[in-house]
Amino acid sequence: MHPLLDEQLKRLSLKKDTLPSIRRWQSFLSRVNSAYAESDQERLLMERSLRDSSKDMQGIYDQLRESENRYFLAAQGANDGLWDWDLIHDDTYYSSRWLEILGLVFPEGHKPGRDCWLDRIHPNDRDKVVKELDSHLDGKTHHFENEHRVKHTDGSYRWVLIRGLAVRDDEGKACRIAGSLTDITARKRTEEKLEHDAAHDALTGLPNRKRLKQCLETSIRRIKHDSRNLFAVLFIDIDRFKTINDSMGHQAGDELLLTITRKLNSLVRPNDVVARLGGDEFVILVENIKDRDQVLQIAERILITLQQPMKILGQKIYTSASVGIAMGSGEYEKPEDLVRDADIAMYRAKTNGKGRFEVFDEGMHSGAVSLMKLEIDLRRAYEKKEFVLHYQPIVALESEEIIGFEALVRWNHPVRGMVPPSEFIPVAEDTGLILPIGQWVLQESCRQMSQWQREHDSSRSMIISVNLSARQIERKSLIEEIAQTLTTTELPPECLRLEITESVIMNNPEQAIVSVNDLREMGVRVSIDDFGTGYSSLGYLHKFPVDTLKVDRSFINRIGNEGENAEIVQTIITLAASLNMEVVAEGIETAEQLDFLRHINCNYGQGYFYSRPVDSEGVGEMLGKLSAGSALVEPLVVNEDAVNELLH
Repeated sequence: MHPLLDEQLKRLSLKKDTLPSIRRWQSFLSRVNSAYAESDQERLLMERSLRDSSKDMQGIYDQLRESENRYFLAAQGANDGLWDWDLIHDDTYYSSRWLEILGLVFPEGHKPGRDCWLDRIHPNDRDKVVKELDSHLDGKTHHFENEHRVKHTDGSYRWVLIRGLAVRDDEGKACRIAGSLTDITARKRTEEKLEHDAAHDALTGLPNRKRLKQCLETSIRRIKHDSRNLFAVLFIDIDRFKTINDSMGHQAGDELLLTITRKLNSLVRPNDVVARLGGDEFVILVENIKDRDQVLQIAERILITLQQPMKILGQKIYTSASVGIAMGSGEYEKPEDLVRDADIAMYRAKTNGKGRFEVFDEGMHSGAVSLMKLEIDLRRAYEKKEFVLHYQPIVALESEEIIGFEALVRWNHPVRGMVPPSEFIPVAEDTGLILPIGQWVLQESCRQMSQWQREHDSSRSMIISVNLSARQIERKSLIEEIAQTLTTTELPPECLRLEITESVIMNNPEQAIVSVNDLREMGVRVSIDDFGTGYSSLGYLHKFPVDTLKVDRSFINRIGNEGENAEIVQTIITLAASLNMEVVAEGIETAEQLDFLRHINCNYGQGYFYSRPVDSEGVGEMLGKLSAGSALVEPLVVNEDAVNELLH
């Protein structure tokens, strides 16, 4: 019997085997029809509901599939490996990309565990990774993230970035953690290269100032902890590097620096540090030394090695080095102070003749402070126009006629008074201030001589002699600057004589020959100053188209003193005559010297015997007397103190 019919019989208290009355039967049939109708309606509603639910489930399924596809594409695009660790069952999952990053391949059916990752972490990184992972699982951090090295199957280590987020139960205990693994090896190598480049010299690959500072900080800490951890700093400056670089070009300069780098590296031990500060300046940090003598032996080896000829761009180059040494001690607090003291000692070595070493002492520091103050004062003096020119007559010895003047720069210091050039010119050379000072001297000398020539008939053919420094002669714009000066001052080129010291010429003879030839083509006269005091230049002398040799005062001063130097002076004059050059003797102070010079046919002379250097007003008065027909000023009688006064 149908359940609905059975239910209706029970409701009317009717039995299955007893027929009811017609009225009750009609009521029964009416109830049965109504029950079947309601049942059909419920069935229809149920079917409709099932159809709607089926559509909703299909939509949800489609969205889930689309989400999975999107996640898969995102993971593939990010090129990350995925991992999942079930903490309850200690079950791990690694995606194919995760395994690929480490080069892992497992047989089908093999399921790698968590040790597949943890056991491959670099020994120096593992403790930190485990500590940070445990910290996140304990709820101390919001997420897990760490960069570390993991061993690849090829034996190398790859840098990876691992991220993860824990899933927690109702009590907050981690029951699962999942995340990603990214290969960041390329990024790390780039970072390491940038970090290396920031601490190393681009040309030589040596540690630079930044890296040297770090090494010195470590050395200072070590010696403060234990005074037996002795070390030293050697500051090395290559002599004549600028001359070589300017004359042969930057390629040659770079090649020279690379050659020097190789030589220095060959002289030190593996734990020592060779650094380049820039230009031609190197610093060596010598660690674990026994005593001062060991450092001096190293410095001596450096000097000997760098004095050996080097072949640069097919040419044999000779150079040397000046080395300053600062012994490390616990009294130093800053690395910069160590380098400064070694630099000061190097400067002393260079001042004392180059190609040597000096060890720093406190007296050098006070001297360096004075030198720095002098440099500051020099810069201020140039800005405030404290430099003045004095002029010393150059006289034809036979006729005693003035044929010109030598311009001598003086510093009119507001406190010290007139400062001779011997005190400030070396500093001006080292700092580069000689260039603006030298240009001013040239400009003012030419302007003044041009003015005298216009004002005094006696000076129409006179010359003005101007000294050129080493830095000026090396400038490529020198010829152009001199031509411009002659144009603006309206001084004829033949009335200008430029004096170049013998040592400057011999620093770079080939370049000097080119510059002298250019000057001569312009009509300017050229003189070798202080001849006989520099390098042996006799082999080059005939190549220089110079007009005049100036015999240094050191030879003239000793003429008549038992015949000393007389033969040298006579040899120079004979040599000059054979090369069609004239000779000017500097420092004539006695009649005996004058008589000897006349006797050996010296052309010209200057010195206190005729006149001490005077200012422009004094020269104007002197020229005025000559124009009026007066004789040269009476020779000046000087005492011994005046003779010892510095002229240059």
